[in-house]
Amino acid sequence: MTNPYTLEGRTALVTGGAQGIGAAIAKGLCDAGARVFVCDLDADVGKATAEQLGAEFVAADVTDSTSIDAAVDHVVQTADSLDVAVNNAGIVHNHPSEHLSDEDWRRVLSVNLDGVFYSCRAAGKRMLEQGSGSIINTGSMSGHIANRPQPQSAYNAAKAAVVHLTKSLAGEWSDRGVRVNSVSPGYVGTELTKRGMNNDEWRRAWLDGTPMGRVAEPREIAPAVVFLASEAASFCTGTDLVVDGGYTVW
Repeated sequence: MTNPYTLEGRTALVTGGAQGIGAAIAKGLCDAGARVFVCDLDADVGKATAEQLGAEFVAADVTDSTSIDAAVDHVVQTADSLDVAVNNAGIVHNHPSEHLSDEDWRRVLSVNLDGVFYSCRAAGKRMLEQGSGSIINTGSMSGHIANRPQPQSAYNAAKAAVVHLTKSLAGEWSDRGVRVNSVSPGYVGTELTKRGMNNDEWRRAWLDGTPMGRVAEPREIAPAVVFLASEAASFCTGTDLVVDGGYTVW
């Protein structure tokens, strides 16, 4: 029986792939046999990650639709196909909403929502042409709950929109061979989260609010993405797979 989890012969693009969850996802896809393109705004770190993984690098700014269109064109011209697109680039600002500037609000929405849509659109056009493909968006448990005690209304709103965007695109494209799903992590031990863990109040709330009592390692998110990218998930579309150590059950 053919292994339904293999990605042999598939080409994958991971935005925000230079570090953290994105780098772990890129590794997971490589380990499953895919030809992977690490896509990031930070060329130095992105190239280093790609080299370490045996992947390839392509630069893009997801907030610029022309830039992400060019990155997808590069992948297709280089590899002749785009089979898996993981839209992972994201940022967060922790400002009380009453003091959140227009610029910070717009910046978070620009990267976390506009960037996901631009990336979906660019990948989706190619996949619809070829009649197949799997798109996986990085959502967040923050798209389902409002985190505490840190304020992050812009991030939460953007991630909730990503989850619903995923469902909307799944409804539009699945009958033409393109599956669209999302993965919603809980707290993950990236550099950004580690900085938050230095705040005693935040750390206690985060760990006490997670039934498993810990944050995830980035490598623990990657298998969910590999699953959704593979034929093992051939009947999954519009699915949001929450990987949060149980945080959203309380």
